[in-house]
Parts: sequence; structure tokens; C-alpha cells
Amino acid sequence: MKRTAFTPWLFLAPALVATVLLVLGPVTETLWLSLHDVVLFRPRVRPFVGLGNYIAVLHDPTFWSSLSLSFVWVAVAVGLQFALGLTAALLLNRQFWWRPAARALIIVPWALPSVIIGLIWTWMLDFNLGIINQLGVQFGLLDASVPWLAQPSTAMAAVILAITWQGFPFFCVTLLAGLQSIPREQYEAAAIDGAGPVRSFYYVTIPGLMPVMSTALLLRMIWVANSLDLLLVMTGGGPGTATQTLPLYAFLKAWSGADYGYGSALAVMLTLMLLSVVIFYAVRSRE
Repeated sequence: MKRTAFTPWLFLAPALVATVLLVLGPVTETLWLSLHDVVLFRPRVRPFVGLGNYIAVLHDPTFWSSLSLSFVWVAVAVGLQFALGLTAALLLNRQFWWRPAARALIIVPWALPSVIIGLIWTWMLDFNLGIINQLGVQFGLLDASVPWLAQPSTAMAAVILAITWQGFPFFCVTLLAGLQSIPREQYEAAAIDGAGPVRSFYYVTIPGLMPVMSTALLLRMIWVANSLDLLLVMTGGGPGTATQTLPLYAFLKAWSGADYGYGSALAVMLTLMLLSVVIFYAVRSRE
């Protein structure tokens, strides 16, 4: 059969159809819901409100508090994950006899489902039986057990600790692959020029990892910004709204509050914010 210009599209057709059905379909429905007053308790009454939901969102103080918590959640969690992942990648890039086992074990937190990780850390942080409280009191680090997940001053730090443990292997594996792609000749040339470990890290390792780091940071920021399962399992957004990020607020508004229109507007707002970050990254990467 003669090859035509449409042949590649025929091979891509199944994937394109699946993308339209699984991605564009829900996105279109979400946009439609955000422009209507859709409440589950009166499903047959769906008046068109236009931008009414979006205007209500902008005047909602809970939206702004959830947005600020989302910035803290993403910045601190991704920053800690990156720092730990880079440190682990540098260590695993060295030669030692149990390196294969270490590389396999470090994947475990990333491989576990978020619900399982949330349960594990909830038990570890338990006020009465949690190992963190028990060890803290035993070694004199704590005067008494602390209700980590039950007080606003420590709840966000506790869930950030959990997602940091879950996510740092992603950076470790990604940056380790980037480290192994840097030619050894560059380090040898730096050593000949008199550069020590610190200067070699700054002038050779960091520039060599920059493309990998920027992409990994962008992906992880999007994933963490969208994540709500860990928060839902550990705190449910509480105590009060101390850990209620924007995705969790949209989820609770739509499902617990049965207000699909308002929840969809919140979701669209979050999507537009993340899309602006992606566009900014794409523009900067072309410079």
C-alpha cells in the first residue's frame, strides 16, 4: 500500500480519540458547569450564571486563604523534595558496595500510593501511639506528646513532611540520571584548572543538571499543586482550614457541599494559574 501524508495520523488516531474522550471531554464539562448554578440537591434546575461563580470566587475569603496555603504547600514541599533528592542523587552517584540496594530502596516512598503514605504518617504522628512522639519524648526532644495533626500551628508542617518523604525519590532518580549524563572529562578539566569539589559542583554539576532540574521542578510543582489525596487522608483540610489548599477546597465544595458549579469554577481558576506557569516556563526555555 502506498504511503500517504495521512498515514501517521491513522496510527495516532486511537491515542487522539482517547485523549479527546478522557481529557477534553471532562475539561469541557467542567467549563460548562462553572458557568451554571449546579447544585446536586436540585439537579434539574441549572440556570446559566455566566461569570457569576468566578466573581463569587474572587470575593470568597476562603479562596484567598486556600490559595495562600497552596503557595506555601507547593513552595516548601517542592523545595524540600528537591534539596533531599539532589543530596541523595549526589550520594548515590558515588561508588560503594551496597549502592544497588540503596537505589532500589529509595524508590519505595515514590512507589507507594498516596493513601497508604497518608495512613502511615497519620499513625506515626498519632498523639498517643505515634512513634515520632514516643521517640521525641524518650530522647528529650519533646516535653510531652504533640497533637501534630490536630493543631493549626503544626498540621501544615506535618503534611509537608509526609509529602516530602513521598516525593523526594522522584528528584533523586531524575537528577541521578542527569548526573550520569555529565561527561567525566568536564570534571577532569575542572580539576586540572584547580577547581575543588565546591567549585566543580557550581561550575560543572549545576550547569549540566540545569535542563533536567528545570523540567523536574516544573512537573513536580504541577503535581504537588494538584495533589489533595494526602491532605484528605491526613487532615481533611483541618483543623479548621489550616491545611485546606485550593484543590482540596474545590473538591470539598463540589462533593461535600454538592455545589458543582462553584467547585468547577475553583478548578478552572487553579487550571488557569498552572497553565500560566507552564506558558512562562515554555517562553523562558526558548530564550
